[in-house]
Amino acid sequence: MKSRLAKCFFALMMVLLLSACGAQSKEDVLKKLSNKWIDTKGYELTAEMSILTGQDPRVYQVEVWHTKPDFYRVKVADTNEENTQMIVRNKEGVFVVTPALNKTYKFQSKWPTENGQPYLIGSLAQDIKKDKSSTFKEEGNKYVFETKTSNNHKNMLPTQRIYIDKKTLLPTDVSVLNENKEEQIHIKFSKVTLGKSRAAAEYKIEQAPAAQGEENTVEASAEIDNPEFETHYPMVQWDQLHLIDEQELNVDGEKRVILTYSGGKEFTIIQKRSEKSTSSTIPVFAPGDPVDLGIAIGAVTDQSISWEQDGMSFFLASSALSKEEMIEVAASMAVGGLK
Repeated sequence: MKSRLAKCFFALMMVLLLSACGAQSKEDVLKKLSNKWIDTKGYELTAEMSILTGQDPRVYQVEVWHTKPDFYRVKVADTNEENTQMIVRNKEGVFVVTPALNKTYKFQSKWPTENGQPYLIGSLAQDIKKDKSSTFKEEGNKYVFETKTSNNHKNMLPTQRIYIDKKTLLPTDVSVLNENKEEQIHIKFSKVTLGKSRAAAEYKIEQAPAAQGEENTVEASAEIDNPEFETHYPMVQWDQLHLIDEQELNVDGEKRVILTYSGGKEFTIIQKRSEKSTSSTIPVFAPGDPVDLGIAIGAVTDQSISWEQDGMSFFLASSALSKEEMIEVAASMAVGGLK
């Protein structure tokens, strides 16, 4: 009997010892992340974002600056940096900058407080913290959290998996999943530097286009001077959705295409060539909130969304679609989509 009790006691002690030296609990890791990610005075990072919703992945380079409490600068560019957009938050407000078109739009917005993005590590930390039903596990040298998303796509893309290096406690990847747990967006972090802050002057809007590679702005502008007009169509796969009318108009010598869709989710899309502004010094007020479409940064309201992409300007209007559905349609636009 004593021998059996001794063995049981020894086995219990080994379990406790292994637990203490082994796997971290969800709460332990979350506390460390909060201290490391949220409490930092600022950070800078670079990442690669892949949009996987089309036939071929669309890949973008992302660069983020953040200085506490409210300064942000996010640059999103395609692989050739021919199409670049930036979203900047400074003490004057929230701005979306399109260097190639010399255009700046100003928003009255609380971004990113009410619209987190998977490449903003503060938003990821908040998502993990507030989702009481999130799951946690270890995979090799990484911690993996699966949480609800909090961005404008949260109805269509409700879940995200956040991969964190055990040694550095820095994010390595984020997978954003649809309702069927299929990956739709992948973020691959290449460099994350915590504790880095910049002076307020570096977030001034007139300096934003000059940051990192101003020479590319000139090349991009040349590409968009006379872009070929290629009609874009949505690639969403909704039951019964079909194109009921396509009109081509000439307005003051400018070609416009109007697409009208029906099938229980009616909407209209107007597209034309983007016009390059002669000056970017005066921001134009944009109604609604800025929204990251992956391919571009747009402005969304309750019944419309507008954005610029591939040298084209788009305006989608609908009284039947939700904001999330309008965003899904806009993010799916491509040459040769649903006709």
